[in-house]
Amino acid sequence: MAVELSAKQFHSRARTLLNTWKTDSDNSFAGADCVVVAYGLADENEAGYQKTSAVQLWLLGYEFTDTILVFLKDRIAVLTSQKKANMLQALEQATGIDQKVPLMLFRRGKDDAANKVLFEDVAKLVKEAGGKVGVIAKDKQKGKFIDEWKAVLAAQSVEEVDVASGIATSMAVKDSEDLKNLQIAGNLTSAVIKNFFVKEFLAIVDTGKKVTHEALSMQTEDVLLNEKKRLKMRFPKEAELDLAEWCYTPIIQSGGKYDLKPSAQSDTTSLHDGTILCSLGVRYKNYCSNLSRTFFINPEKGKEKNYIFLCELQTHILSLLKDGAVCRDIYGQAVKFIESKRPELLPNFVKTAGFAIGIEFKDSTFALSPKSSKVLLDGMTVNLSVGFHNIDNSDSQSKDPRNKTYSLLLADTIRITKDAPVFLTEFDRDFKDISWEMNEDEDEIVAETKSAPKLPTAVLKSKLRNEDEEMTNEQRRALHQKELADQRQAEGLQRFAEGGGAKSLEKAQFRKFECYRKETLLPRSVDQLRIMVDKRSEAIILPIYGMAVPFHISTLKTIVKNDEGSTTYLRFNFATPGQSMGKKEASTTPFEDINSTFVKAMTFKSSDMARFAEIFREVNELKKDVSKREADRKEKAGLVEQDKLIESRGQAGGRRMILRDVFARPALEGKRISGDLEVHTNGLRYQTHMRDQKIDVLFSNIKHLVFQPCEGELIVLIHIHLKNEIMIGRKKTKDVQFYREVTDANFDETGNRKRRQNYGDEDEFAAEQAERQRRAQLDKEFKQFAEKIADASQNQVEVDAPFRDLGFQGVPFRQPVLMVPTTDCLVHLVEPPFFVVTISEIELVHLERVRFGLKSFDMVVVFKDFSRPVQHINTIHTDQLENLKEWLDSVDVPFTEGPTNLSWPQIMKTVNESPFDFFNEGGWSFLKTDADDDDDEEDEESAYEDSDAESADESESDSEEYNSDDDASGSGYSDDDSEEEEGEDWDELERKAAKSDKRKDERDDISPVQKKGKRRDYDSDEDRPKKKKFSGGR
Repeated sequence: MAVELSAKQFHSRARTLLNTWKTDSDNSFAGADCVVVAYGLADENEAGYQKTSAVQLWLLGYEFTDTILVFLKDRIAVLTSQKKANMLQALEQATGIDQKVPLMLFRRGKDDAANKVLFEDVAKLVKEAGGKVGVIAKDKQKGKFIDEWKAVLAAQSVEEVDVASGIATSMAVKDSEDLKNLQIAGNLTSAVIKNFFVKEFLAIVDTGKKVTHEALSMQTEDVLLNEKKRLKMRFPKEAELDLAEWCYTPIIQSGGKYDLKPSAQSDTTSLHDGTILCSLGVRYKNYCSNLSRTFFINPEKGKEKNYIFLCELQTHILSLLKDGAVCRDIYGQAVKFIESKRPELLPNFVKTAGFAIGIEFKDSTFALSPKSSKVLLDGMTVNLSVGFHNIDNSDSQSKDPRNKTYSLLLADTIRITKDAPVFLTEFDRDFKDISWEMNEDEDEIVAETKSAPKLPTAVLKSKLRNEDEEMTNEQRRALHQKELADQRQAEGLQRFAEGGGAKSLEKAQFRKFECYRKETLLPRSVDQLRIMVDKRSEAIILPIYGMAVPFHISTLKTIVKNDEGSTTYLRFNFATPGQSMGKKEASTTPFEDINSTFVKAMTFKSSDMARFAEIFREVNELKKDVSKREADRKEKAGLVEQDKLIESRGQAGGRRMILRDVFARPALEGKRISGDLEVHTNGLRYQTHMRDQKIDVLFSNIKHLVFQPCEGELIVLIHIHLKNEIMIGRKKTKDVQFYREVTDANFDETGNRKRRQNYGDEDEFAAEQAERQRRAQLDKEFKQFAEKIADASQNQVEVDAPFRDLGFQGVPFRQPVLMVPTTDCLVHLVEPPFFVVTISEIELVHLERVRFGLKSFDMVVVFKDFSRPVQHINTIHTDQLENLKEWLDSVDVPFTEGPTNLSWPQIMKTVNESPFDFFNEGGWSFLKTDADDDDDEEDEESAYEDSDAESADESESDSEEYNSDDDASGSGYSDDDSEEEEGEDWDELERKAAKSDKRKDERDDISPVQKKGKRRDYDSDEDRPKKKKFSGGR
């Protein structure tokens, strides 16, 4: 990763340090003539954070080992390696910065003699500045570099003074970037204790499991380190979790043994259901936070009284924390408050009520203790930590000795202002929110334990080692699912109680076609009483009993031409009610009155074969043109008019935000060429090098913005899921994607020449390393551009990213793909058709074909908008069942499961007819059926494999076309069910069923996809089964 130093930050903070040193109102720098910060290798025996490292992180953002910083009154001298010196030189050469601090760079090499001369030059510079050298006395550095420096400096006979307090004062006030990082760190800490720890320790107490403090601490620590667990935490979206780490291992204490110091550790004793202390601290971009809370199970009145007083004490101290307050005065006021209210608790009060916090977790310079005379300033951040240690509880009626002593602790990260302080960590403090009553008779448990001693036995209590843990997870999930189901039921009743219904299904409207308004508009040649095709009026004029009768082309279903000898027959088949039609015609050809008299067909014959052939061609062309125009009209029918894109010619600094050489999907018309994606005032514009090809996307129309890195894929992409469809070319779409391919195997990146396939050569390792670097660079470029889009949108858009570890294989359309959850969606974005489902729009998920012995199951997504077709994801491997359930539960989506596939078109039709009656009769509770109640036998094949067979039947219809729809699963309720003609008797139905079964059997014989997912291999065409021919009837 390339190191990028901020010149503006360095010079600003360096100037702050020098100015603080020059004024030195409280003699924090001890009269030092220069300040030397030497960083070698930190001593492993020294615990905690070192101020030497903090200075470098504060100034540079990185730690430069084997580096000496010499602060003089008017400049800074740096002794470091050649590579690091080059980075620092960029700081000195930066432009556009006021009051730059001059730098003197001394570059070390590999020559020891030359390096010794450099040490002597720097030591002379220190000696010339004066006799006193300011150092950070407490930090212990080691290594060859430090030893050489100390030896050279000792020869100069200078006096060393401790300036740690002065450096701390320089770093105390935080700028806007520091405060932003501290706020995110506080939010992360609050999310862990709120979304994980409280639920986890309550489950442990409720089930009576024996879990040690150390084990619970490790589980809590894993929440931030494990990507799968991060999703459940609902961490703030602005946080880059890869830059977050723990300040310390979480501290869990209970059972009468407590240590209120930040250096405490979780021991190996089991968690006790009495008084539980938890301390957490997350570090984000080097800035620390801290949060401590006390939790109670079945607390006595004395504990409640003391804790409420602790909250009053914290409130009192908060009123004193403001700009200009002296640290020791704040502690003194706290002591006086205790003496006046509860003097018996004064011996138990902590010796320090807090300390400054930032890059260093604990800066004792600004400790809230009786010895610190430092003054708090606006913009500082402190960890306010108040508590009472080892309070006697011998009057408790509990017989458990672990309840005889307890401690109370309350800590938060606070920002100092000129008025009231601001909390950077947020968690409930009220006693009712951190205490619980468990219905447990302790006396009975103790007596039962004494009267029934454990006897050795060979009988196991459980069949599995982890059975107790699995049951706990299952019970917790079942309880949460019940709450979600009840919530959906209540929402449904409230939603439809006042006559509100689901969106009415869109029905085809009858359209009147008027070819000619009056008879005089007919073509003059109609007097010849011949068949005519009028393309201008979209009409076919047929002679009937001496009259020219026009028919609009939309009323014509098919035209058939037959040649018999020297005579040609033309048969015009018209659309009429009751006849068998494909789904397409059935949905687009409604009738005003089905009881009217209709002309079903007319046949004409002629010996002029050439003329009838021309008429046949013209009719088909006209029908095709009209159908295409009608399809275009319907395609644009649902479009919402968008605002115009406001172009920006660059930002204030003159730079334009452009992502160059990317491809778009859906692709624009013509040859596939790359283009540039640019951020404008109110949206994005993608434009190829052909100026007439462009795609405009407005921020107000973006529903989801997803950045997907190239991990495990051949492309890196930015995907945009829209609120309303837009037209790209001749098609409308809700998904627009911009991507770049990771590599091109045909060309060498250095010379753009054909790459020779020479495996095992000496450059293979270098090529792999270059590939990894190229992938990392692409990920960084696309991620930064996605963040720029979010910033330019002024919080209208947030960047989302997939959690690949939570992905599972499924079939949303026609082939298996990797389905990946994000924070807000479930997506597949690598290949079209794209799949994007918003989690907040899901009513519930039903898992079908969940039975013992099956290797896969199906997933059905039902949306809150009941007019939308349900979404199917088929053929998910059974190994993913528990992971999928856990993810659905973590994102608060109720789910059910069943052994069979259901008829969802009929179910959704029933729901839409009367939603209130549906919920009033139990809603989705009918899906919670037992698998044992279903006796129907079912194939192990997935539904998507059967859908191929069904599509084969449909393709035999002459009038049906395949039209891919990215938003439909292929089995939504809006599609019509297979229709049967009315008036057929049982014999006819039986013949049709037998014929259909026979065709299906023969398709299975020749199908390349077998029931177990294997292909049949045949040695020759003779061994391949032949498809039988069917006769017209029996």
